[in-house]
Amino acid sequence: MDQTPASGGAGGGTSTRPYLIRALHDWCTDNGFTPYIAVHVDRSVQVPMEYVSNNEIVLNIGFDATSGLDLGNEFIQFKARFGGVAREIIVPVDHVVAIYARENGQGMAFPAPEPLAEGAPLPSVPAPGEPRRSGLRLASEATEGEGDDTPPPDAPGGGPRPTLKRVK
Repeated sequence: MDQTPASGGAGGGTSTRPYLIRALHDWCTDNGFTPYIAVHVDRSVQVPMEYVSNNEIVLNIGFDATSGLDLGNEFIQFKARFGGVAREIIVPVDHVVAIYARENGQGMAFPAPEPLAEGAPLPSVPAPGEPRRSGLRLASEATEGEGDDTPPPDAPGGGPRPTLKRVK
């Protein structure tokens, strides 16, 4: 059995991380909460770099803030508006370091990804419309989400919660 529950490590099989992300996204949506993901940013992540701070970005992945949301096993892909401009977002699932509800901070954190080796090839992303081998296809209209800058409460379990910049 996999010894690193969210990483798909040495035990073989697929990672549990994309399944947990989809489950927590569903839980947030079902309970009227706004799902946010914290993402570790490196050259394999496609996000607006002007919103990245300390190699991290926090993204609203709620239906009101995304269009064409695809929570796949390898990548999370969607379109979102930043400063009124629609942008294509592509995040490798292993770069999601947390998913939580904006309103109460409840969610789950994951280990940070292994750093990419210098010169290593980037993972390939399926082109839009290309058949996907796995993943859940969700859709919504792209609108600018509303949010506040109140930090979520400390994470249950004691440890300090990392400071994240929220991007609206």
